[in-house]
Amino acid sequence: MASTEWAPIRRNYERERKTYAMTAESCTNHPLKANVVQIVEDKKTKTPPLAKKAPKAVDAADCDPLGASDPLAALDPLTSAATAVASSGGYDMPDDEGVAGGRGGGLDDEFEPWAAKKAGILSKYTTDEKLSITTSFLTDEDREKVIVKAQTTSVSEKVKHRLEQLDDFEEGSVKEMMNLSQKEYVKKIDDMNQALKGAWENDHRVKTLKIGIQCAKLLVDVSVIKFYPSKFVLITDILDTFGELVYQRIRQKSMTQQSGSSKPIILPENFTPEQVPEMAKETCRNWFFKIASIRELIPRFYVETAILKCYNYLTTGEYRSALTRLSRMIRGIGNPLVATYARAYICRVGMTVAPDVRDHLQYCFGDFVQTYGQFQLESVQNTIVLQHVDSDIYMDLYAPALDWILQCIAYKTSENALEMILENCQKHCNTGVVLNAVMSSFKPEFVSARALKFCEMIRECEEAGVAKWQLYKTLGMNLVLSDPPEECRMQVLNEVWKTVKNLKEPNEYVGCAEVWAEFPVKHFGKREINTILGDVVKHMTPDRAYEKFYPQLQSVMTKILTHVHDFSMLFSLDKFLAFLDLFQRESVKVEVCRSVMEAFSKHVFEPTNDPVVISTLLYVGKVLHDSVNALSNVDELRSTSNVIISFIRNIHFGKDFEQQLNFYVDARNNFTGLEPVLIVLVQSVNHLAIRTRQVVNGHHTRKTAAFVRACAAYCYITIPSIHDLFSRLNLYLITGQVAILNQALAQGDAFLKAAISLIPEVPKTIDVDGSTKSTEPMVQRYLTQFVASLLYVPDDPDHGIHYILKGLLNTLQEYDWDRCDAKVNLYVDVYVLLCASSQDRYAFGVDKVDTNDDLYAGDRKYVAELGKIAKTILEEILTHLKSLSDGKENQTKQAALAFRFFCQLIIHADVENPNVSALATNLWNLSQKHGLGDTKHMARTIRAVKARGGAWADLAGKMTLQSRA
Repeated sequence: MASTEWAPIRRNYERERKTYAMTAESCTNHPLKANVVQIVEDKKTKTPPLAKKAPKAVDAADCDPLGASDPLAALDPLTSAATAVASSGGYDMPDDEGVAGGRGGGLDDEFEPWAAKKAGILSKYTTDEKLSITTSFLTDEDREKVIVKAQTTSVSEKVKHRLEQLDDFEEGSVKEMMNLSQKEYVKKIDDMNQALKGAWENDHRVKTLKIGIQCAKLLVDVSVIKFYPSKFVLITDILDTFGELVYQRIRQKSMTQQSGSSKPIILPENFTPEQVPEMAKETCRNWFFKIASIRELIPRFYVETAILKCYNYLTTGEYRSALTRLSRMIRGIGNPLVATYARAYICRVGMTVAPDVRDHLQYCFGDFVQTYGQFQLESVQNTIVLQHVDSDIYMDLYAPALDWILQCIAYKTSENALEMILENCQKHCNTGVVLNAVMSSFKPEFVSARALKFCEMIRECEEAGVAKWQLYKTLGMNLVLSDPPEECRMQVLNEVWKTVKNLKEPNEYVGCAEVWAEFPVKHFGKREINTILGDVVKHMTPDRAYEKFYPQLQSVMTKILTHVHDFSMLFSLDKFLAFLDLFQRESVKVEVCRSVMEAFSKHVFEPTNDPVVISTLLYVGKVLHDSVNALSNVDELRSTSNVIISFIRNIHFGKDFEQQLNFYVDARNNFTGLEPVLIVLVQSVNHLAIRTRQVVNGHHTRKTAAFVRACAAYCYITIPSIHDLFSRLNLYLITGQVAILNQALAQGDAFLKAAISLIPEVPKTIDVDGSTKSTEPMVQRYLTQFVASLLYVPDDPDHGIHYILKGLLNTLQEYDWDRCDAKVNLYVDVYVLLCASSQDRYAFGVDKVDTNDDLYAGDRKYVAELGKIAKTILEEILTHLKSLSDGKENQTKQAALAFRFFCQLIIHADVENPNVSALATNLWNLSQKHGLGDTKHMARTIRAVKARGGAWADLAGKMTLQSRA
């Protein structure tokens, strides 16, 4: 193709900088003015600039090819090395499973619905005793007979027959099932629910009503009293279903049909009684009248309450009187437990259908208080004795009903009303179950404002149903949600804790401590926190009690970390580490250590060098590090690495660089199994070396020189333990650059040689996001940066000229390339390096480091040695270009490679040399032969060459002739 004679152009970089420096222009002529104005307008209109149409990207082809393709001119590698180192109306609430099956009007999310309480009641109130159930509705055989009869009779006959049955409430065939387990009992109740729905679907209204009555009768039975709250939940669910069926049935009967339309009109959601047809009202009254004829009090009360919402169809003012009448009807129920749950039911239905009506709520709670003495009646005591239930368990049975009644009363009620209730309780029934219900139902603000009064009431109350430790727990939950007055906080804490710390049972103690640990953390200092933690350790250590209460102890730790962000203070507490040691189970300990590390990462923004913090977090991080292994999932490895990295970056010893390096040594010893952490450690040490250079302004003393060499040694030891090969390659290059910046030339050479020795180990492909990709483009990009770095690496006199480059070329020659184009492109970069290395003064260098331009000063032997390397490189490039002559694809590659080499040649070689000029012309002709690039780009290239004058102008003429041809 042409001679391989090497003739680099002599360049004066300083003069070129001045010649091609961009001259300052006024803002009015700035080419980016339009974009700047647009951004300003975006800020004024608060419109994100990205929302606007993006300006057209500048094509690389629009740039001057004489200045765009120089890998050495693009970026100073030293700069890149230093850079590399260096968030009305009401609220929707869940549907309440009340009488109407929907949310009550006027209720918001401050009111906890009944549906949220049911699961807790069913899980708490269970029994191992045998249960019995009595039913009197039709058997399956009778049901089939009724269905057949209903199908063979007319509508008028069915209505007549139903009315006759409604007049007769004889029990019929009574069926009693005894010795049922709780599971069997619940199954039978569910069967009753399904039977009720089935009877209704088959138009058996009388049978449905009978099932409802029989369900209500089950609430009279207290033979297995411990199961009564759960039975209440199950039975009232059936009654709610019954009430909803009746309500929707009457609504269907309220449909009207306009003349001329075949589609019936359904009542709107917020209808008025005036919109209800008389026939539907008559049906509604019939239901109430027939229910009123039920002889027994409890079934009559429950069934009428279940359909209470049907008063909507009759009148708008009936709720108040009906609720008052029904609540007073409860006074006729002799058993206090049954009466209390009946009051809970009327309150529940009342809050669903008429939340603004509240008179009956006061009646219900007032009646409970007035009849509190009934608990001492002989009949009640006999029941307790016969069923082997102690008084505390018996009183606890009242808790769900009382909680609900008081919640209904406390909802959107004035504090004066609540004060009266509290005083009434204190005078007449200051017992654990009532006081706990008061504190659970009233707003935390109300309770916290009277914290001392509640402490007094707890101290003087009877432990009936709820123990005092449970009362203190409930009080603590309120005080955590709402802060008590500042002047009484210490008194409250002392009053409570003197009782809590004397609790002997671990479950009682930890139940209180879990809640109250947050109180001193929020309001007091290190002494109180340390005292609480010490007391917890004291109670949880005997007999390894902590093993049974890990969730509660974790909760304590979470509350501490939520409120305490001064980790120097926290870790200095002598009881904190003792508390941390309570978590002995490995899985729990890992979770707790992770929470500690995450809290530090989240809340610490200022660097620290506190030795207590460092030693504690090194221990915590070691626990996390040891918890992950090869089987751990990617997310776990990533999260663990991230929190440890955040900790490492938050440790800063100021100008004590030796101490900082010692910390990095300790961190490496603790976290050897986490590659992301090791990478950060290497980069941190590199940054430390850069900071050292900045402090001494490049003038290293014996001490600082030894220190930066120690940093290099740290990196040299650490990098091989990183498994990811490309991470190792990049770290070798960056660390080598940092070493040379710090005048540690031997160490810099060692890193560069280590990088070269690693290249043969690069796999041909790697897995990226589940797909296999070739590594060759990555290798090429990396080696381009590597080659550019060699310009400022001085030769070692003991190894000869450019011995590192020669080692790289030998490696490239032996490397198994998938595409020879990649290798030849690298050869082009090496050619550029050789041209730059032959200059009298280099384009850039390292302060205080004598590069080859200083060492050789244009020595002929040095330049001649470079020429030998360049000649070999040119031969390799030209040989490869000749091999690409066959096939369209190869010809395209040939043209692209020829054009790239042409651009580099006319920048770095002396075109006045005939051989170089001929080579450049041949390369241009070869790139044009296969139609490479668009015409405009080629024209700009020709103009750029021509503008340089002299031999370049002649070359431009030849280029023009070839382009026209």
